[in-house]
Amino acid sequence: MTASSETARAARGAPARIPDFFIVGHAKSGTTALYEMLRRHPQIYMPEEKEPWFFATDMRPRFQPRLAGASPETLEQYLSLFAGAAPEQRAGEASSSYLWSQTAAAEIAAVAPEARIIAILREPADFLRSLHLQLLQTHVENRRDLRTAIALESERSRGRHIPRRSHRPQLLQYSQHVRYVEQLRRYRELFGPERMLVLIYEDFRADNDATVRDVFRFLDVDDSAPIEVLDANPTVLMRSQQLDDVVHAVSVGSGPLSRGAKGVLKALAPQPLRRSALRFAQQRVVHGRPRPIDEQLMLELRRRFKGEVEALSEYLGRDLVSVWGYDSLP
Repeated sequence: MTASSETARAARGAPARIPDFFIVGHAKSGTTALYEMLRRHPQIYMPEEKEPWFFATDMRPRFQPRLAGASPETLEQYLSLFAGAAPEQRAGEASSSYLWSQTAAAEIAAVAPEARIIAILREPADFLRSLHLQLLQTHVENRRDLRTAIALESERSRGRHIPRRSHRPQLLQYSQHVRYVEQLRRYRELFGPERMLVLIYEDFRADNDATVRDVFRFLDVDDSAPIEVLDANPTVLMRSQQLDDVVHAVSVGSGPLSRGAKGVLKALAPQPLRRSALRFAQQRVVHGRPRPIDEQLMLELRRRFKGEVEALSEYLGRDLVSVWGYDSLP
């Protein structure tokens, strides 16, 4: 019996609530903002933990980051996330890894074959730039230059040049993230087009209200409910890897230098003040505004991924070549 069939059998016998819908990704494409806006709707229930990652079995972390909450490891633990959902509510979750994952679609279908699937896609070059900055911030990546990071894909696929603190090095395969048609096809084959809603990030940014109301209608909930417009998970620059290492060591490190620094801080300041100081250091010293865009690299990436955008346009029946400016590349 496969892992998927075992999971499905356990789910059918479990009293816990099974999700009705999934926001499957992508990261840095509005998934956090959409999650926050949907969970405020009285007919929708989404757990506090936004990214369970449960069904992305091919993306298990090589270690658990100390600042991250433990992800559910069993179906029982996963389904307990939805224990607070009322019978009349739509229950759902958002894990931006599910669209990238090659196993998540089948694993979700085994447990929730009637689920509805929501994906958000972003212009490839802009998406990869934003993703790279996010991976720097979360210590998955340590190469500050995107061109260098992309050039290392082949080496990293063989386990070389992996950052010491990278808990999910699979994410460093940048070009794999924008295989949009392949990713969508995995879900459409299992759930059918009527149970899928594909959003475009640029539409969402231009009109949050209209896009979210489209999602309400897709989920069969009241589409006249008030919407609080949010800008969640903004892109930031990692100014200094060295300074971030210092902040990380003081906050969660366990070596002798970390213990010494913690001892000094503990003697000088109470815990609330220490926490505020560490947050301030991370937000104002370690992180900052993104550096100017490397327009030449962006052009090279758009040329490289133009074929993917053309295929996606045909697949969705929408001219994204024009929407994303691929029809006027020099």
